[in-house]
Amino acid sequence: MIAIIKYNGGNVNSVQNALNRLKIDSVITDDPEQILKADKVIFPGVGEASSTMKLLKEKELDLLIPSLKQPVLGICLGMQLMCKGNEEGDTEGMGIFDINVRKFPAKDIVPHMGWNTLSEQTSPLFSGIEKNNDVYFVHSYYCELSDFTTSVCDYILPFSASLQKDNFYAVQFHPEKSGLVGNQIVKNFINL
Repeated sequence: MIAIIKYNGGNVNSVQNALNRLKIDSVITDDPEQILKADKVIFPGVGEASSTMKLLKEKELDLLIPSLKQPVLGICLGMQLMCKGNEEGDTEGMGIFDINVRKFPAKDIVPHMGWNTLSEQTSPLFSGIEKNNDVYFVHSYYCELSDFTTSVCDYILPFSASLQKDNFYAVQFHPEKSGLVGNQIVKNFINL
């Protein structure tokens, strides 16, 4: 069973629809017991960092998520909130990844929205996926490059398109909206 963390953070239904297409059972929940019992956990997100973090704290999900032992996949804002800090609303994150989230400089259109190319793919999430595939992004803030970076995208500047530390995986793009490549990334996460 896959637990999709519910916290009014946007794309939970899109993520569940992607799992349904792959015939994978899931539940949308904010119940700590259900999350702890799940085989895998997906932490999606679309929204504003500080208000989303406030919702997580109200349910103590900000403490639960970093303590999870099963594979966890953060998506978009979910990935950003797994980092140390976020310039959006001067938000303190969960600190799973000891890096910061920065606002894109206004040297091009922000938000970065649409299809863009991944490079330097080193995570098991990309197993069976050819190099330099496009995936779908929608974001105004980016995660810095670091030792946790497992793929890179270049928009205005190079940034972490995905991260990994221990059982924690995260992607800035939306695999649930990234066609066949996104489906394979979801399958690879399920098969970890």
